[in-house]
Amino acid sequence: MRVIAFIVFADSLKDDGQLGVMSEEGQRPNLSSRQEDILTCIVQAYSERAEPVGSRYLVEHYQLNISPATVRNEMARLEEMGYIAAPHRSAGRVPTAAGFRYFVRRLLQTRSLTRGEQSHISERVGTLQAGMEQWMRRTAALLARSVRTASIVTPPISQTNSFKHLELISIQGRLALMVLVLNSGSVHQRMLTLAEPVPQRKLGEAAKRVNETCAGLGAQQARLRSNSLPMLEREVAELTAELIENVDNNRAGFIYRDGLSQVIESFADEEGAQQAIRILEERTVLNALLSELLDRLPPDEGEAVDVQVVIAGDGRYDDLSRLSMVLSRYGDPDKMSGAVGVLGPTHINYGRAISTVRYVSNLMTNVLATLYQDGVEDGGQPSVS
Repeated sequence: MRVIAFIVFADSLKDDGQLGVMSEEGQRPNLSSRQEDILTCIVQAYSERAEPVGSRYLVEHYQLNISPATVRNEMARLEEMGYIAAPHRSAGRVPTAAGFRYFVRRLLQTRSLTRGEQSHISERVGTLQAGMEQWMRRTAALLARSVRTASIVTPPISQTNSFKHLELISIQGRLALMVLVLNSGSVHQRMLTLAEPVPQRKLGEAAKRVNETCAGLGAQQARLRSNSLPMLEREVAELTAELIENVDNNRAGFIYRDGLSQVIESFADEEGAQQAIRILEERTVLNALLSELLDRLPPDEGEAVDVQVVIAGDGRYDDLSRLSMVLSRYGDPDKMSGAVGVLGPTHINYGRAISTVRYVSNLMTNVLATLYQDGVEDGGQPSVS
């Protein structure tokens, strides 16, 4: 298996749109304000059209207040410095990885989403009523449509899952339904075949004793604490411990994705599309990338949500030379947290991607915070999907 290296070109991006100084600073010369204006226009035009940008197009569509000859001279300087390049023999120019990096780090000023956009997203992401899995799928689909590229959402996980709430429901005869809610908000159902029929009243009493005994405990602790309980409660607690262990063993690796067709269509050639497919479909590669990037994000302190902007390439990593990612952590790493982001070509709309990922991340963090504050009570627990 090939080892793929990833470069993080932007450290932590805060709400003011400013980025910290990078280690690569100084490897390329700084630009004049005029050159920065022209580079900004080239990036914006290329992000909108995905076509090489010429000096005539810049003069006609942007108020640069300079002559076409001056624009051509400045474009020649930008090309010499490695910020733009000429694809094949085209008269136009396209931003290089270094050009995108300079733009995102120094020139991009992110804007908040409009109230209408915020309301639209909040209505669909701001609650957990449909259950955890539907919440993940809905968020991934909405993010892909909003940014018009592929989206990535991972479920919130904690270092170790623990018991939150249990219900036992009589079905028929010796059959009973066990509904288990973990501290992460995930809901699990199991059908139980009892040794003999048990009325709902006694099942409710048994569930209450298990709830009181196992609240907040992990699998092994739940086993130990339940040893003194009656036989039915002990068996339910044992099954609960097994479920928690299974969730712990399988909690990593699952990723909700959406928008693959959109990101494929954004490439004019097969190479970029194949890179996107490989990254999105090969779970081990994507998990390694997410793990590396999330480790670089400091915990959210209740102010601005940190966002990672990743531009792969720099002429050294061909496997990722056409892709960019905008990623954020949501939730609380000390309790449970996950990742949310978008993946697309290097000419994605960075401003919209950053604003949208940040807003969605904030919403998801608030939902999880509410889940922890309210606990899981009768009538208040997430619906079982």
